[in-house]
Amino acid sequence: MLPQILVVDDDRAHRQMLTTVLTDAGYAVTSAPDGREAVATVKAGYFDLILMDIRMAEMDGLAAQQAIAAINPNIPIIMMTAYASVKTAIKAMKRGAFDYLTKPLDIDELKLLTQRALAHYRLETENRQLQQQVSRREMGGDFIGRSKAMQAVFEKVATVAEFTATVLITGESGTGKELVAAAIHRLSPRRDRSMVTINCAALSETLLESELFGHEKGAFTGAAARRAGLFQRAAGSTLFLDEVGEMALSTQAKVLRAVQEKEVLPVGGSDPVAVDVRMIAATNKDLMAEVRRGRFREDLFYRLNVFQIDVPPLRQRREDIPLLADFFLKRYTEENRTRIKAISPRALDMLIRYDWPGNVRELENCIERSVIICRGDTLTPETLPAGLNTGPPDSKTAGEARRSGRSLKDVEREMILQTLEDTGGNRTRAAVILGISRRTLQLKLKQYGVTRPPGPDRGKKHA
Repeated sequence: MLPQILVVDDDRAHRQMLTTVLTDAGYAVTSAPDGREAVATVKAGYFDLILMDIRMAEMDGLAAQQAIAAINPNIPIIMMTAYASVKTAIKAMKRGAFDYLTKPLDIDELKLLTQRALAHYRLETENRQLQQQVSRREMGGDFIGRSKAMQAVFEKVATVAEFTATVLITGESGTGKELVAAAIHRLSPRRDRSMVTINCAALSETLLESELFGHEKGAFTGAAARRAGLFQRAAGSTLFLDEVGEMALSTQAKVLRAVQEKEVLPVGGSDPVAVDVRMIAATNKDLMAEVRRGRFREDLFYRLNVFQIDVPPLRQRREDIPLLADFFLKRYTEENRTRIKAISPRALDMLIRYDWPGNVRELENCIERSVIICRGDTLTPETLPAGLNTGPPDSKTAGEARRSGRSLKDVEREMILQTLEDTGGNRTRAAVILGISRRTLQLKLKQYGVTRPPGPDRGKKHA
């Protein structure tokens, strides 16, 4: 694909000349007559480089540069000016411009600088992609998942982490929203300072306001001294507001001011305090529905929802259950100094089948409980909570009756076929449940002469 270049100039003849020169040089060129249209064009499409005049009647180049940086700060911008103002050029460079050219343009210099800027952009993009791949491995030990749903979450985290935009994390209770917030902070430029966290549902309205914004001495009974709030204590770092949907409307108004004006007013105070905080909020509620019910401010919702990450429930990423179960098994085996080595295939099957209304948190509690009561070296169905056995009543007894007096080979064959049927013919998932590799499963199927394993099409006739 040809490099995409946006030319922005209110001089029609000059704009056309640049378009012709750059097109002949092998670039795909789009043009805009002013800064305002340039910003709209960048919002709507992708560009590798922008050539932009500084002096324009409808939004000048400096204002457009700032607006474009808010959309994508990585696009290199070469500024052009007929006034050869060193002061203006330096200002543009300080704001992130790649370089500048003076009019009338030297065509050879234009081509050379264009090549340099594009090469720089490619290198920056490659480095960032490599960093993001590494970062996904560094998001935190508890942040686990190879499912497509979780890979999408990892991508969003890696994308938004380097920016300062406010993030809203949504998802059911127990899905790991705080882990997502921690990963964003860990990958951000603010990672050198600890993230500050508060659960908005855990405190009364008065206490929550005091915790968030601080208070002056004597502001209320018990306020014996002036106290800085979490907004101030999170200066230069990240403030994570968990369960933000539980916040009272009056507190929401003050949080809105903090987001918009970047300042807070301590309880009982009269002078606002400037704050530099990156905000991340999380909720298990549908905030738009709360807005319609009048329980959440619409303006605050849009301020918080600049970038949204939805964390999927565990039942929608069942392929991650074995990974999570093994992770928690290792954690609680080490903590409790036990010698449990594995989870039996039957127990793992129960874990994968269960819907986990409490999500990852419930799975963690389940494994911890099982580790405590297990007396052998393997977690079995008997060590799991009774509610996890979602199969038909007496299924275990029936299975034992079927296996009585049969050869080991017959029992193994039946177990493999039953597991494949239970998983809808998914060999990868069946292999995980059986505790063998997919290749071993395929070899055993071949050994037993099974050419069409049970699955969704079992029993259908084929032409």
